[in-house]
Amino acid sequence: MNGIEQLCPNCGLCCNGVLFADVELRPGDDARRLEESGLKLARKGRRQAFAQPCACFDGKFCGIYSGRPLRCRTFECGLLQRVQSGELAPDRALKSIAQTRRQAEIVRGLLRQLGQNDERLPMTKRYAAVMSAPIDLSDCQIISERRGELMLAVDELMRQLQRDFLK
Repeated sequence: MNGIEQLCPNCGLCCNGVLFADVELRPGDDARRLEESGLKLARKGRRQAFAQPCACFDGKFCGIYSGRPLRCRTFECGLLQRVQSGELAPDRALKSIAQTRRQAEIVRGLLRQLGQNDERLPMTKRYAAVMSAPIDLSDCQIISERRGELMLAVDELMRQLQRDFLK
């Protein structure tokens, strides 16, 4: 098995809205076919893009893998690169994936506790919505505590993503 077959079905962080908020199309991508596949394209500056989590991702596999956009075809996370180069053993990479997915689930849980339940949005947008909401200091202290927990949980998740996936 190659690194992609070993790691990617156990990860999905590049497709589920944790690692990226959107994917910009590149020259050569067939926007019409991608829209027909279920991706909702929108303008992002001069390019078209689709938001994450990807509508074609089932939690494990890409539903349009053979026809996925160029950006998706060319992206290789840091873990995958290190496994493919022989620098990192696949079992160590899988442990890192599991740890990062657990941390992302902690963040999701805190977001839900704080009223942000829209799983169709990328994690960064959900976090921004919660953190930009005004704080009512006369309200329950638990909300302030949860927001603090969320900030710490997101900080830890970002460290893991930077260390293992974005290098």
